[in-house]
Amino acid sequence: MAESNRSAVIDETPISPVRPASHVRQNSLEKHLQHRPDPQELKDRHILLDTTAAPALQSAAHDLERQRATDSLKKGLEKRPQREDLVERNILPDSTAAPAIVGHQRELEKHMRADSLNEKILHRPKPEQLLKEGILTEDPTAIDSAAADKLYEENIEEEYAKREGGA
Repeated sequence: MAESNRSAVIDETPISPVRPASHVRQNSLEKHLQHRPDPQELKDRHILLDTTAAPALQSAAHDLERQRATDSLKKGLEKRPQREDLVERNILPDSTAAPAIVGHQRELEKHMRADSLNEKILHRPKPEQLLKEGILTEDPTAIDSAAADKLYEENIEEEYAKREGGA
């Protein structure tokens, strides 16, 4: 029995799974570190603070810059036109509806306008009736025979030219 224990092989493989992808991750990290911006570029982009000035001065300069930006925004907001002016100039819609349904409201108004125009077109008077009432002086749908003959001749000439390869 002692011999059977000696012949047994001990498995020494690690318990955690072997990850060949760890080398890929390590290579990716190295690649990113190689392309990392230098400190001067980070200072130019205001990510790192400038190390040449004292921290108290940096803090004061940062606060001053922030105050300047705040003042600039306040001035811009004071110059901003009121809502009534924007509605009057047709920049903002004159609507009391909730913003979520403004689009549906516009679509509905558009369809209502189209329906109204279609209704008016259906009930439009005929040219003959307008002639009788004296609104029109001549029928726009009627073409006099001389103009019709001239138009016919022009169309025939164009057709002959196309067939002969001239035009």
